[in-house]
Amino acid sequence: MAALPSLSNLLRSFRPSPSPRSFANTRVHPSLPLSVSSRKLSTPMSLPSSHPGTAKTETPTAGNNEDVLVQYVVLRRDLIDAWPLGSVVTQGCHASVSAIWSHKDDLHTLQYCSPQNIDSMHKVTLEVKGETQILNLAEKLSAGGIDHKLWIEQPENIPTCLATKPYPKSEVSSFFKKLKLCK
Repeated sequence: MAALPSLSNLLRSFRPSPSPRSFANTRVHPSLPLSVSSRKLSTPMSLPSSHPGTAKTETPTAGNNEDVLVQYVVLRRDLIDAWPLGSVVTQGCHASVSAIWSHKDDLHTLQYCSPQNIDSMHKVTLEVKGETQILNLAEKLSAGGIDHKLWIEQPENIPTCLATKPYPKSEVSSFFKKLKLCK
């Protein structure tokens, strides 16, 4: 029977990557190309700008034709005014995570959550007046073929918010153009 390597031998063979971005050429999914986005951040948001190995690169300008992936989150204004703020934010988080997890094998979701993009997610948080409006929006999205999660708080059975899966902004922005930013 062959002897197992000692912990000290294993640790000596471990070589940490030189940069937190060294996973940039790792495939997230077999169907994705190595580089799923040409967008580069000047530094990852989770690292200080002085962190070694974070090279400064030019960020995209408004003039380029990049169609950014975005997730829309829509909250109910009546609940924002009546519930503790943390409770309403939590509802939005539930819907967002559920929408992403429910579509975890979708190409846009894989790109949105890829190592290259994880620190530069785009979300737009909007509001509707109340329950009727959130239910109408959910129906409109379903009729338009837009995948989303309408979060129903249990056991009260209250529709509190909804979130889309990530989409290119140009594909979904028209469904939300009449809604106000949540403030």
